[in-house]
Amino acid sequence: MPARFTFPFHYQPHPLAREAVADLQQHLRNQTDWTHDFGHDEAAGVGAKGKMFGVLVVENENGELGYLAAFSGKLADSNHLPGFVPPVYDVLKTDGFYKRGEREVNAINDRIEKLEKSDELAAAFANLARLEQQSAEEIIAEKAALKAAKTDRKRQRQEGKESMSAEAFAQLEKELAHQSVGRHYDLKDLSRSWEKRLRMAREELAVFTDEIDQLREARKAMSNDLQHRIFAEYRFLDARGETRDLTDIFAETIFKTPPAGAGECAAPKLMQFAYLHRLRPVCMAEFWWGQSPRSEIRKHGHFYPACRGKCEPILGHMLGGLKVDPNPLLTNPAAGKELPIVFEDDHLIIVNKPHEFLSVPGRQIEDSVWLRIKQQYPEATGPLIVHRLDMSTSGLLLLTKTKETHKVLQHQFFKRSVKKRYVALLEGIVDGEEGIIDLPLRGDIEDRPRQIVCYEHGKTSRTIWKVIGREAGRTRIHFWPVTGRTHQLRVHAAHPLGLNIPIVGDDLYGQPDERLCLHAEHIEFIHPYSREEVAFTAESSF
Repeated sequence: MPARFTFPFHYQPHPLAREAVADLQQHLRNQTDWTHDFGHDEAAGVGAKGKMFGVLVVENENGELGYLAAFSGKLADSNHLPGFVPPVYDVLKTDGFYKRGEREVNAINDRIEKLEKSDELAAAFANLARLEQQSAEEIIAEKAALKAAKTDRKRQRQEGKESMSAEAFAQLEKELAHQSVGRHYDLKDLSRSWEKRLRMAREELAVFTDEIDQLREARKAMSNDLQHRIFAEYRFLDARGETRDLTDIFAETIFKTPPAGAGECAAPKLMQFAYLHRLRPVCMAEFWWGQSPRSEIRKHGHFYPACRGKCEPILGHMLGGLKVDPNPLLTNPAAGKELPIVFEDDHLIIVNKPHEFLSVPGRQIEDSVWLRIKQQYPEATGPLIVHRLDMSTSGLLLLTKTKETHKVLQHQFFKRSVKKRYVALLEGIVDGEEGIIDLPLRGDIEDRPRQIVCYEHGKTSRTIWKVIGREAGRTRIHFWPVTGRTHQLRVHAAHPLGLNIPIVGDDLYGQPDERLCLHAEHIEFIHPYSREEVAFTAESSF
């Protein structure tokens, strides 16, 4: 029996949780009560979709052990399936306020659609467009005529001045001035006439558009009211019996309001059911079952931590009163580790960073390459760090002793003239020998620090790769990152549209192991002062 409950955001499943998972997975393979295309076999259809499942090992008041099972969101178009805990709040309940409100919103949508597709609205738009075109043409023509008349009056003045007596020319001047005033009044009258006709046409159109706008505002207000009522219905217990709803929980976060789907993940559903039925949570685990999503990296059968964006605030409350494993991310992984210096001169330093060693200070942990070098070289100026390596990645890291050197080298990185090569060990056999991966990446807002593939908002990310060996069912590979996005090599290796094989030991995109087998083994650049190309290599330990 574990002494403390699982820390849900970074864990290795307890043997009891693994046993429960194995039993649930066997059930998923054999059950016939419902149908869902998970997409993990050859019969997968176009709508195939994987799903996150969770198990919670619990103890009842008699000391007997068992487990609860849950799925995130809906499964087989339902949120109630035999053998799984129910949702915290059932938004799909037919006679519930949400469904009633949804029907009212849908009625407004139908009315808006009917108005937008009506012949009367189309005719009003067409009439206004026709009048606007006609008014523009007539006013342009009138202005052209006014300009031509002005030119003609100028000609008459010039001729009259040369041929007329002073008295006759004075009379001509009066007549021409009167004509000028008259033409300007004609233009103003025409403009006012068209303004009146256009105003009437806009008023005719507004009969329809105002109603549509009012309906949209009513729909927005109704949807907001429904959403807030839903947030209030999602009430979560903790081990002490204290209750908080979604609005209250997320008011303390940077989001302020709950994101879509908050409270529908497996872990909160499991904890809520356990508390409601006086069951003591012992340990938990979550795993992915089926086809990976297009953007995120989820591997069939692999374990995953609870998500940060939606679950961390909720579980932060629900774990209150439980003895929970300490957060391993608050423990300094670099404690007791040396930081080998590969090269040093008056301008720069190259270190061979160990794995599980921060490049720069984190939110909770100060110990890092930056801090160690700053302490060792207190006279150094400037930012020191020119580029970074993930905490779990080992290898060559370039630092500078002066602000001027940093500026020169940073420019080389900006121009992508610095050549870097990584070596990695992949958890499987790669098809092919070499290639290029182009997958745009961005941060997963709801589950940092994970990155996802996103063709709409992601940044261009390119990696060149080449297989250098295959051994014991694994592939040794070289990576040359053309761009330097966060977790780029890890995502490009693991994503189905990349190599579809995670790096050994990748606890974010694959499976944990002794270490992440990714190492920055080679770097080339132009020395800022000698102007010669220099290269450095550090062999990996795997």
